[in-house]
Amino acid sequence: MQFKHPELLYALFLLVIPILIHLFQLRRFQRTDFTNVAFLKKITIQTRKSSQLKKWLTLITRLGILSCLILAFAQPFKSNFKDFRIEKETVIYLDNSFSMQMKGQNGSLLNDAINDLLQYLDGDDKITLFTNSQTYKNTSLKAVRNDLIETKFSPKQLSLSSVLQKAKGNLGDNTNSLKNLLIISDFQDKSEDAQIEFDSTATYNLVQLKPVNTFNTSIDSAYIAETKPETIEIAVRLGGNVDDLENIPISLYNENQLVAKSTITDLDSNEARFSINRNQHFKGKISIEDPNLTYDNDLFFNIADQSKIKVLTVNGVSGNFLERIFTQDEFELVQFTNQNLDYSQIAEQNLIVLNELDNLNESLLTALANFRENGGSIVVIPSIQSDLISYKSFSNSFISSSLDSIIQVEKRITDINFDHPLLNQVFDTRVRNFQYPNVNTSYALSGPLATNILTFEDGSPFLVNKGEIYFFTAPLNDSNSNFKNSPLIVPVLYNIGKQSLKIPKLYYSIHYNNQIDIPISISNDRILSIRQDEEDIIPLQQAFSNKVTLQMQEIPEKAGIVSVFNKDDKLTDLAFNYDRSESNLNYLNVSNFDNVVLSNSVKDVLTDIKSLTNVNVLWKWFVIFAIGFLIMEILILKFLK
Repeated sequence: MQFKHPELLYALFLLVIPILIHLFQLRRFQRTDFTNVAFLKKITIQTRKSSQLKKWLTLITRLGILSCLILAFAQPFKSNFKDFRIEKETVIYLDNSFSMQMKGQNGSLLNDAINDLLQYLDGDDKITLFTNSQTYKNTSLKAVRNDLIETKFSPKQLSLSSVLQKAKGNLGDNTNSLKNLLIISDFQDKSEDAQIEFDSTATYNLVQLKPVNTFNTSIDSAYIAETKPETIEIAVRLGGNVDDLENIPISLYNENQLVAKSTITDLDSNEARFSINRNQHFKGKISIEDPNLTYDNDLFFNIADQSKIKVLTVNGVSGNFLERIFTQDEFELVQFTNQNLDYSQIAEQNLIVLNELDNLNESLLTALANFRENGGSIVVIPSIQSDLISYKSFSNSFISSSLDSIIQVEKRITDINFDHPLLNQVFDTRVRNFQYPNVNTSYALSGPLATNILTFEDGSPFLVNKGEIYFFTAPLNDSNSNFKNSPLIVPVLYNIGKQSLKIPKLYYSIHYNNQIDIPISISNDRILSIRQDEEDIIPLQQAFSNKVTLQMQEIPEKAGIVSVFNKDDKLTDLAFNYDRSESNLNYLNVSNFDNVVLSNSVKDVLTDIKSLTNVNVLWKWFVIFAIGFLIMEILILKFLK
């Protein structure tokens, strides 16, 4: 038992006063003479004994009254902590990601969690509540009740490590406070979360909400499977853990008009295919019906008239192999020699290829520097007779490396940087044993700042990259290398060309770092805007001489097709979809975590947290005891003779 005002307990020493009064209160009896002295002596003894008993009982009851009143004013209580005024910090994370759409006992998992919070969380308790999309700091349930009821599903899902980091950021620095972190989620399985370790800075309460079933069908992806002279064939891939995917109807819409229906035709890949007129601007939507997760039932895509990528080559040798890579259906290729180069055309290009020039003159270097500043990409292939001074000037300025000397030793190209953006989607598996291309003569390139894409067997670079600059360290002509005949040359140069102008894809995923180039030249005081459902949004953007690069990471917030406008002029359409990672419905085994309190019920956790901080007030009982002693004293004085 503890006391709110323990200093009042010193008043218990005052109980000595009635005890002293009782001990020293001498009452003198009046003597009366009688003839029967023996009889009178007996009466006197009996009277003294009954009087002393009554006084002692009266003293005890009065001491009880005073003691109980003093204890009541000291306000006794029972608590799990020495100080009833201990600071309590409660941080609650409520997962409102799309996987929480799964059905629980009384609706979706998210609605079940919200109902439990509304029912079992004290309205005046100080809390910090955050979701994947909102944060309510140092508030109370009463203040955020309406916001909590209106919580919507978010396409953004915080990882468990991010949740812990954000929660700790909302906890105070007081080491003596009682810190509770409540995480309410279905705990989707993410590889980085499996290694999480929980420290002792707070009590971690994990509530894993489990759906009544884990069946789900989703539209996993779509891609252009084949391009024909008249049509484009779109392949749609379904995903999920339902046994019978082949009987699920798949609908194709152009805007709101139903165009076609199909089912799975390739059971091995769970794919269906649709044919679309190639010359038609198609604002597509693919739909299925699934009652469990609904966010992944639609997939939007857009097929618009795409601008060709402009490529200019300056050839010191034959550029026929470049014509076979940069074909007319996707690229607009123009070729010059160093002598007849039209410098005025450089600024209009997306990619410039310097194909084995002997010398890089000052005029060309100046034009290339301006071209790079405007976002252009450059590929450099040196020649056998390269002027090292001019090439060294280029390498120092453009890739912060130095082209040092020629090496006339045969080398094989053996290592591929599979993680580089140029090649990370080229290979299904990481090939380690293939027919290595070789070179007879190469150049030494020193400098740690460039990134190796292809590497010789001795560890020296064959193709390096820095920003939008790509530099080969060896000539590619047939007399020096068989790289032109290897399977690497096409994906390398083709992807360099494709990435020189980031043409809008079939669709993008929301909340990814989407960088999209719009081929348009605008003045410095003009900006492009994004329009969706009559709402105009201005994204981050950077204007160059021949394009505008849009940074679309935080927008749009919902899936669909948006339009890019230059004032009132519509330029193109872009399709955005929610990421499909939550459609797999694989969950973490939270029992593997140490130093956590596990539960399947929000109610149980809130009850446990409340019981830890409950203070049982006892002063009322002591008032009742004081009244009881008072009644006992009255009865003793009245009835004890």
